[in-house]
Amino acid sequence: MVATPDGAHRVHGIGTGLVAPAWPAITAAEAEAILACYPVAGRLVALRWHSPRPFSAATLVETGGGAFFLKRHHRRLRTLYALAPEHAFVAHLAGAGLSVPEIIVTDNGATAIALGDWTYELHRKAPGLDLYRDRPSWTPFLAHGHAQAAGAALARLHVAARGFDAPDRDPQPLVASLTILTAPDPLAAAQDYVAARPALAAFLADRPWRGELAALLAANADGLGERLAAHPSLWTHNDWHPSNLLWTPAGDVRTIFDFGLATRTCALHDLATAIERTAIEWLGLGERDDLANAGAARATLDGYRIIRPLSAADLATLVQLLPLVHIEFALSEIDYFAGIVGRPDQAAAAWDDYLIGHAQWFRSRPGRAFLDQLAED
Repeated sequence: MVATPDGAHRVHGIGTGLVAPAWPAITAAEAEAILACYPVAGRLVALRWHSPRPFSAATLVETGGGAFFLKRHHRRLRTLYALAPEHAFVAHLAGAGLSVPEIIVTDNGATAIALGDWTYELHRKAPGLDLYRDRPSWTPFLAHGHAQAAGAALARLHVAARGFDAPDRDPQPLVASLTILTAPDPLAAAQDYVAARPALAAFLADRPWRGELAALLAANADGLGERLAAHPSLWTHNDWHPSNLLWTPAGDVRTIFDFGLATRTCALHDLATAIERTAIEWLGLGERDDLANAGAARATLDGYRIIRPLSAADLATLVQLLPLVHIEFALSEIDYFAGIVGRPDQAAAAWDDYLIGHAQWFRSRPGRAFLDQLAED
C-alpha cells in the first residue's frame, strides 16, 4: 500500500508525486461481499496491498483459496460488456501459451460482476516478481537486459495474438486505439473521434485544438497512414511498460498483465508505444530536454527482433510513428479526466503536456537525435 504518514492511501499523479485517489480504496467488507461470488476464492483472510495505479481501485487479497488480485472500475469507465472482449483476448493469449493472469469466474460462469456503480474483476495472483509495482508507469527499465527481455516478450504476445478476430472496442475512455493515423484524412478522423465523445468535445470546444493537431500531423504524418496500412491489424496490449510485467530472478519476463487499454491496432503501433513509454523519461519534461535513452530503445528492438524480424521499411515507419503514437490514448485520457472524474486541470495537462508536449519534444534537438539514432539501428 502506498500511503502518507497518516496512513491515507495515495496513488500516482500526472507528475512524480502521490495524490489522493479518484476512487476510494477497496475495503475488507467490500472485498468479502465480492469474493462470496467466487467459490474458488474462499473467505477473505486479509488485504495485503492496495495498488497506486490511478484509474481504478485494486488490491491484493489473501483468502482461504490463495492470493488474488481484485480490481474495481466505475461503471462509466468499464461495464461488463466493455470488459468482455478484453477478457476474451486474455483467454486467447493463455490458450496460445502466453503467461497471463488467470481470470476467475463467478458461481454462474461470469468473468466480472456489476454491483451498483461498480464493476469488479478477480484474477489469481500471477507468477513472477513485481519489481516495478510502486514505480510510475513511465519509469524506464532498471537495466537494458530488462528492455531486451520485454521486447522479446512483446513479440511473443504479437505471435500469440494472431487469430483473435474480435473487432475494435466500442468508444470508451482509456483505450489506446489506432483510427486517426490510418485514416485517409487524419484530421477529419480526429474530428470524428472527438465528436463521438461528448466530454472530450466539450473540453476542446474553446481550444484551437484542430490547428494544434493539424500542425503535429503536418510535421510527422506524411505518408504514415499508407505505411501503417501495410501492417495487418491485430489486437495488442497498448500499455507496455515495466510495471505491467512480472519478472524471473534472471531478469526475463514471467507474466504479462493489465490489458485494460488493449484493442485492435497493429504490432508496429504496439512496439512504438512500448519504446515511447519506456525509453524516454517523460516525467522530466519541462525540467530538461535530454530525456531519451537510445540504448534502452535499441535493447527493446533487439529483443523484439529475436522473435519477429523487422525490415528497414518497418524501422522507418516506427521512427515516423513515434512522435504521434500517443495521440489517441492522450485524447482518451482527456475524455476520462474531463468526463468521468471531472478534473479539467488534469485534462488540460493531458492535452498541453502529454499530447502536444510529447510530440513537440521529438522536434527538439535531443528528440531528433534520438529518432536519428533509431533510424540508423
